[in-house]
Amino acid sequence: MEPQARSVTEHVERVLALVAPMPAEARSLEDAFGSVLTEDLYASVSVPPFDGAAMDGYAVRLADLPPDGSPATLEVTGDVAAGPSGLTEVGTGQAVRIMTGAPLPPGADAVIPVERTSTGRFVAGAPRAEDSVTLARQSRPHVRCAGEDVRQGELLARAGTELTAALVGALAASGTVRVAVRRRPLVAVVSTGSELVPIGGALGPGQITDSNGPMLAAAARAAGADVVRLGPVTDDPAALRRVLDQAVRTDADGAGADLVVTAGGVSAGAADVVREVLAAPGSNGPGATDADVATVAMSPGKPQALAHWGGVPWLALPGNPVGAYASFELFARPAIDRLRGVEAASGRHHPPGVGCSESTVSTQSNTPRAVPLAAAAGWSGSPGRLLVVPVRLVPLPDAAGTAPGSTGVVPAGSHHSLAALATADGLALVPPDVEKVCPGDIVQVLMLR
Repeated sequence: MEPQARSVTEHVERVLALVAPMPAEARSLEDAFGSVLTEDLYASVSVPPFDGAAMDGYAVRLADLPPDGSPATLEVTGDVAAGPSGLTEVGTGQAVRIMTGAPLPPGADAVIPVERTSTGRFVAGAPRAEDSVTLARQSRPHVRCAGEDVRQGELLARAGTELTAALVGALAASGTVRVAVRRRPLVAVVSTGSELVPIGGALGPGQITDSNGPMLAAAARAAGADVVRLGPVTDDPAALRRVLDQAVRTDADGAGADLVVTAGGVSAGAADVVREVLAAPGSNGPGATDADVATVAMSPGKPQALAHWGGVPWLALPGNPVGAYASFELFARPAIDRLRGVEAASGRHHPPGVGCSESTVSTQSNTPRAVPLAAAAGWSGSPGRLLVVPVRLVPLPDAAGTAPGSTGVVPAGSHHSLAALATADGLALVPPDVEKVCPGDIVQVLMLR
């Protein structure tokens, strides 16, 4: 008799209990992209650090320009370019040619764009040598004031924030050189199965190319981890133990996996090597501890297992490619998030509720990266199990209650098809109590693009 299936929510909580945030390390700002901060960061300098020109034009004193907007002719006394240069003070009745980004010279309090003056334009490399320019007061001063973007001492990012490209730019501009971040976790991805052949290998009778290894390795990198890929490993317990030992072994540089993710061999078949190794902890090498083999109420992805190997957390995912990928998104990605220091409430990963009788999204959960979208077609649920459906985005037909241009989802193909997964924009999560999704129902979609 099959044991009662574990809920996805409970399995997520057990996964998260296996891992803890990585230790902090100091890294140069450029090398820390994609890592997560362990401390709040404040601006070392103001941005911009000086009052500067926001346009190519003439630096002037507003007191020299009639307030009614009528033109005035001023004496041109020099040029100011961006970068280090001597600044000539702008006196009464004077103007200075100035380029975008150049510091505003003393005495000036506005910049009149060159295209709005009698000059018309500047010629690159050959500024005009006119003695005077006729111009008029503008509605804006076209000056970027010191500290307009960021003031010295201002909070730029809190601990727990991921360093995006834009944040790296803001921190660089404000004088940050090194940052304290969580060390990027190293994830070992291992695919199992005697039928698997590495990419590019010749296929013999009964063999298939290993797709889980490359797919899960790519998913782990996309989740912010460094990756070492091992295998494929044949259905031989001794061979799997050797690969697991290799994954967790610490080398001279201290590098060893912080998380092991395997695919395949976790069902109840006679040749399911992961289950066999989990059932005999310590028979060779460091061995498995805290083994937890479970049937999880989801489809695809029902067979799952958790353990430690040599003290390193180990997530054993099913071998079905769509089930393996869905399991990665629901279980392995949250584990990597926690290792990276991206903390979230456990409820963040709970699957939502939806059904034919509902027209709004359940508020019982908040799945990460999931958005509520309307089903543009109907499909069957999987009562008793969370159904994971690869879906594509499609325009919704104009109808009462539907905003023009609204987007919905339809199944991308079979729930178990790798080709459907490859063309999917997201994974729809249909709760265990839903027998059928009807057109117009709101479903939570874990976006993949």
